[in-house]
Amino acid sequence: MPQHPQRSLRHEYDVYVEQEIERYKDSIPRSAILKIGDEAVSSLQSQDQFGFDELLIWAEVDRLIRRRLRVPTYDTWRRRRIKLIEEYRRPEHWGLSANAPIVREIVPSTETHVLLAGAQAEGTALYLVTNGCQITALHEEEEMVERVLSAAGQVGLTSRVHGTVSAIDRWAPEQPLTAVICSTAAFAKLSSAECARVIEVLQGATLDGGVHLVQTIVAGQNALSLEQLRERYHGWDITVSPDEASSGTFMARKHLT
Repeated sequence: MPQHPQRSLRHEYDVYVEQEIERYKDSIPRSAILKIGDEAVSSLQSQDQFGFDELLIWAEVDRLIRRRLRVPTYDTWRRRRIKLIEEYRRPEHWGLSANAPIVREIVPSTETHVLLAGAQAEGTALYLVTNGCQITALHEEEEMVERVLSAAGQVGLTSRVHGTVSAIDRWAPEQPLTAVICSTAAFAKLSSAECARVIEVLQGATLDGGVHLVQTIVAGQNALSLEQLRERYHGWDITVSPDEASSGTFMARKHLT
């Protein structure tokens, strides 16, 4: 399995700061950015910075925005990160019991690669990445993917999360999967034949002993029936259990060969 490079805490902090600055720039009108640019020029002139170029001006703009946002220092961010990670590692923080399928069936480690597809997955993603897993967050809506990436960025773990904006039938795994967690809503727009093809692709990419967890009830309705799932996962070890949200979770584990 391809290894994800481990980034330093300092690098993760720099990524966090950059994301905060860019998010702020995206939230204000161009006129406001130009006003900050004028302030940056004035600041550089007051520092006897003559002959400065556009790169220097934009660096000063970023410095001014960082001060305006009161972005924490590296040491403060690191202490907060350690505290948050300790809390996020606890399944109880996310309303999960020790017997919840995601807690019981997925053994987190740096070698564990989990696909999260078609669900609001910030909490699930943070629980898994803070426990060491690698995550691919897949969703048709860019906002949903950005929410997962942003949540990971708050604790400096963006290196463990790969976000992809795509429908599940237009995506193909680039590396073996240890687990797949998805809502049947991910299959809602697909025909029966398309569902079968997608599930077959995911099954083929899953390592022996790997597990698929499928939320079987979405907004009170079955988007994909248990009978259909049982048929698609013929030959896998299958169980169905209620979860903390009073909906069902279909679990299928691939046999060891």
